[in-house]
Amino acid sequence: MQSPMLTANSANAGALQPGPVMAWMLLIWQHRVLYLMLLPFAALTLTFGLWPIALSILVSFTENQTALSDAATYVGLENFQAVIADPEFRHSLSLTLLYTALSVVLNLSLALALALALSGPTLKRGATFYKLALFMPVVTPEVATFIVWKWMLNQDFGAVNAALSSLGLPAFAGTTKADSAFIALVIVELWHHVGFYTVVFLTNLQLLDASLDEAARMDGAGRARRIWSIWIPQLRPAIAINSLYALISFLKTFTAVIVITKGGPNFATNFVSYYAYTKFDLAQYGKATAMATILFVIVLALTLLVHLYSERKDYR
Repeated sequence: MQSPMLTANSANAGALQPGPVMAWMLLIWQHRVLYLMLLPFAALTLTFGLWPIALSILVSFTENQTALSDAATYVGLENFQAVIADPEFRHSLSLTLLYTALSVVLNLSLALALALALSGPTLKRGATFYKLALFMPVVTPEVATFIVWKWMLNQDFGAVNAALSSLGLPAFAGTTKADSAFIALVIVELWHHVGFYTVVFLTNLQLLDASLDEAARMDGAGRARRIWSIWIPQLRPAIAINSLYALISFLKTFTAVIVITKGGPNFATNFVSYYAYTKFDLAQYGKATAMATILFVIVLALTLLVHLYSERKDYR
């Protein structure tokens, strides 16, 4: 049987337990130096990241003519209804999704193949040079890169057609035809981004569980079998990171379009980001931000799917 003194002490201890708000404040006070160091970054993120997103969503519910004025007229979902009913937007969205799917698959497949090759014995000699050569396009300024590619794809004096002609191959139409312009953007963005994804895969290949690979080798599994059954499942976090980054990058592709094709020819590269830009240029701010909001929601949904994939625990 508990003594009255013990019972009283237990009751007092329970009464002195801080509530959730007080506990939260105590936690902040204990780590005050850390939070003070994070404060500038948080302020910048709020000012230049979250606030513009919130403002863009807010503008999407306003009338075009009054969207950026103090006396904005709110029209509910009218801008979204107009955008969805616009056949050019639907065409632009389908182009964007097709371009994104194709670019993600090509970039990640090639990056994984390059990473596996660079981690193997064949390219061990000179691997540093190959890694540097692959990563150089990533750190090259986008605008300068795409201007050079525009010159290279020129029908009259471009280096691409000069090389094809010297090999006796037919000329590449480049940006003069719809299909070739779309393919040209895929190739240019592949060249620009694949080095980043390759480095991510290479880094994660160094973190694989060597004991599993050695056990499979002792059981007689060849390199191809070990890659598929041992390496790829362990690379799931890297695949998720690369997929997420690639989805976001290619869904909002803009710089390559405005520099190389300007949405043409015949709207063949009129992706959502560029189409929204043209609406801004026409002062149709409500419709432009409605397009951006729709694209934002798609990015969020795909991000959630990638996150769910990365959280799966089975590696079979």
